[in-house]
Amino acid sequence: MIRERLSGNEAVATAMKQINPDVVAAFPITPSTEVPQYFSRFVANGQVDTEFVPVESEHSAISACVGSQAAGARTMTATSSCGLALMHEILYIASSSRLPITISVVNRALSGPININADHSDSMGARDAGWIQLYSENNQEAYDNLIQIVRINEHKDVMLPGMVCQDGFITSHAVENIELLEDEIVKTFVGEYEPEHYLLNPNETISIGPYDSSNFYIEHKRQQAEAVKNAKRVVMEIGKEFEALSGRSYGYFEEYRLDDAEVAVVIMGSAAGTAKETADRLRAQGIKAGVLKLRMFRPFPGEEIAGALSHLKAIAIMDRAESFSNMGGPVFAEVKAAMYDLETRPKMIDYIYGLGGRDVRVESIKTVFDALQEIVKTDETGDVYRYLDVRE
Repeated sequence: MIRERLSGNEAVATAMKQINPDVVAAFPITPSTEVPQYFSRFVANGQVDTEFVPVESEHSAISACVGSQAAGARTMTATSSCGLALMHEILYIASSSRLPITISVVNRALSGPININADHSDSMGARDAGWIQLYSENNQEAYDNLIQIVRINEHKDVMLPGMVCQDGFITSHAVENIELLEDEIVKTFVGEYEPEHYLLNPNETISIGPYDSSNFYIEHKRQQAEAVKNAKRVVMEIGKEFEALSGRSYGYFEEYRLDDAEVAVVIMGSAAGTAKETADRLRAQGIKAGVLKLRMFRPFPGEEIAGALSHLKAIAIMDRAESFSNMGGPVFAEVKAAMYDLETRPKMIDYIYGLGGRDVRVESIKTVFDALQEIVKTDETGDVYRYLDVRE
């Protein structure tokens, strides 16, 4: 094990170096720019033999990724915010073509107004594009998730693209202590990319991205949905293999002081650390507070989440993105749907928080737990759809 001090962007670029992909096609955008910037140094220094393709836009970056992955090359890129939005058309092509591309998404608010700080509106806008989505609380998880997702994406029962998300500036630029695996261990763990079907295979003639008539389209979508279902199993299998190498355990989510909790928050990304600290302080006061930190948002582990939360009296789901449905954010919608079939359900409320990089403090999360305790006391949910720390 190698002990280092790296920013989240450096950690991701280091994981990419150890994986040594065949192609990286990228266009800079704050706050993900450093990922291809650091990686380009590894290319220039001869530390990898990757073909680095600087392109003229994010749409071109993901299009180049589709072309190279279809040709049989393991391919990666990185982006944020409006860059991911500009890729939107091609995200669907990548997933429907079953191309296991990897994107490092450094989460940033979408315009407008223009904002360069962290929230999850960019990746949440792409949540139904058919990509696997893993979210990282800190730099260590961003590094670990990137290594694992390559194996998940390329598994023969999955063959889907995936994105590893981390919060812009909060983790991407902040330096933390981190434990790296040795290069050879990562190389062996990831292995070589050996696709069954690819354009440059001289023994097989195939077409990528053909026109699909109504006679076949729905069957292909059904196959794609089955691959997403398979990804749930594969995520756990790869997680167990990674734990054997690193000692770090990863599943669909992390249950923090949840076993005997009466109230809890469901949260993902960097603010999970703040939620855990808040739970610790409340526990010291005798309040049975817990946290469920969601790591995998796509595919969504609904049954497992329902099982983990079923014993609670009240829960708050935290959304760092607004879906403008007037019914709450995207995480709330998924969790609430997952809980619907339970015979007895906890009271549930949603908080929109941290948009545009608004600070999330222990004091802020405490007000959420205060609201949950009031709900338990009165048995009245009140407003389900709430905002945290906003000037009304």
